[in-house]
Amino acid sequence: MLRRTILTAAILAAGFITVHAGPPASQAPIPASSIAALQQDPQYPPKRTPDVIYVPTPQEVVDAMLKLANVTKDDVVYDLGCGDGRIPVTAAKVYGARAVGVDIDPQRIREARENVEKSGVGDRVSIIEGDLFTTPIGEATVVTLYLLPSLNQKLIPKLNSELKPGTRIVSHDFDMGQGWPPEQQLDVNGHNVYFWTIPKK
Repeated sequence: MLRRTILTAAILAAGFITVHAGPPASQAPIPASSIAALQQDPQYPPKRTPDVIYVPTPQEVVDAMLKLANVTKDDVVYDLGCGDGRIPVTAAKVYGARAVGVDIDPQRIREARENVEKSGVGDRVSIIEGDLFTTPIGEATVVTLYLLPSLNQKLIPKLNSELKPGTRIVSHDFDMGQGWPPEQQLDVNGHNVYFWTIPKK
């Protein structure tokens, strides 16, 4: 609760909001057609102003999110608003999953790619500089988020239209509103973690 209060206060004080996150049957590479054109060197300034102030997710919350989503080596994890890439890196390093991080802030992209290289997971993690609202996410089997309630709700049509039934969604601290209550909720030392699955069409 204190963390959410601090984050909200920072947003109000700044007068704006910066993003800081079909399943493959096996370990087949993520299709190049989906990411090759998007994975470019960071450009300054950002293509547009980021949506939320960057606040990194604590590692213990990252671990809880991926555990709640039951991530395995057969998953493709998309982190929309990936920040420094800690969620994709953990998904690859700990669970052997393939992962894609998406962020619109060039500074975060640089940090995320450095983290991927340092962690030795470049064969399983791709970092894309792009808009989370327009980047294709249909191959994800797990989607992770740390945005704001309004942004989560704005994403709902994209999540439901692009993701396959059964895809798991995990959000740090913020839910999807009354229209889509979570199936599970955890408290991780004061941080809320919410879980949903995409329903059958």
